[in-house]
Amino acid sequence: MEIRHSLVGITILNGTIYRSNFCPMPVRVSNLSGWARMKNKYPKLYCGAAKDGEGVIASSEQSVKRRPESVAGAEKVSAVLFDMDGVLCNSEEASRQAAVELFAEMGIEVATEDFIPFMGTGEANFLGGVARVKSVKDFDPVAAKKRFFEIYLEKYARPNSGLGYPGSLDLILQCKNEGLKVAVASSADRIKVNANLAASGLHQSNFDAIVSADLFENLKPAPDIFLAAAKALNVPPNECVVVEDALAGVQAANAAKMRCIAVTTTLSEEKLLQAGPSLIRKDIGNIAVSDILNSRRSGEY
Repeated sequence: MEIRHSLVGITILNGTIYRSNFCPMPVRVSNLSGWARMKNKYPKLYCGAAKDGEGVIASSEQSVKRRPESVAGAEKVSAVLFDMDGVLCNSEEASRQAAVELFAEMGIEVATEDFIPFMGTGEANFLGGVARVKSVKDFDPVAAKKRFFEIYLEKYARPNSGLGYPGSLDLILQCKNEGLKVAVASSADRIKVNANLAASGLHQSNFDAIVSADLFENLKPAPDIFLAAAKALNVPPNECVVVEDALAGVQAANAAKMRCIAVTTTLSEEKLLQAGPSLIRKDIGNIAVSDILNSRRSGEY
């Protein structure tokens, strides 16, 4: 059954809600109660629903998004830029393990801890940094990256394998419900970004932009990726809030003149404080929309 409602631009096909003016990502519900739960949870994203003899249909009630209101002293927030590894996806340890296996194939013994200083800086430096420390001769970063991705995708990032952190999708939807734009801004190559999102069950259509490392010479801690994400969203950098887990990522956010919420999924709070984030939380599931809307620059609290 397909019903299209012209007022709100929504299509329902066999219980699946497809794009509307107020919910630009596909969201699946199986029946009216599923629709009602989503509508109650995100009232500004969803239109009303009713049931007739044919099944679930869209009603004529139109929901309108409001712009978020900031508390006194907080700057305007228009967008949230999510790092991927260690923020949206519980993939840092898996990445380090795949790298250990890569070096083992080369006959070199390394530990997962050896890669921690190079996290968030892109796969070439992630692998090449350890190769330099271990004095690996004739290290080929291009071949190493290719083999790393083969190992990682085959063993650690299979589609819908539960790689996402609990609360990731909820926070994304809550941000959109508040009228904020959302983007992925990662130092990983696009092949890994795509695989991680699929492994986490996060549709690419959930995001207004996805920026990966492939087209950049300067990766984090340089601000280039975050600045490109802000440009893609058509949002000034000072209206962006970054969510990061790595020192290089927090440093990149500061260099881009953006506020940054850091999570302790990879590094300790003490370590993250060295880079000067605006706020620190345990993980993405512990970040509230109010943390984002009321964020201030480091040192302003």
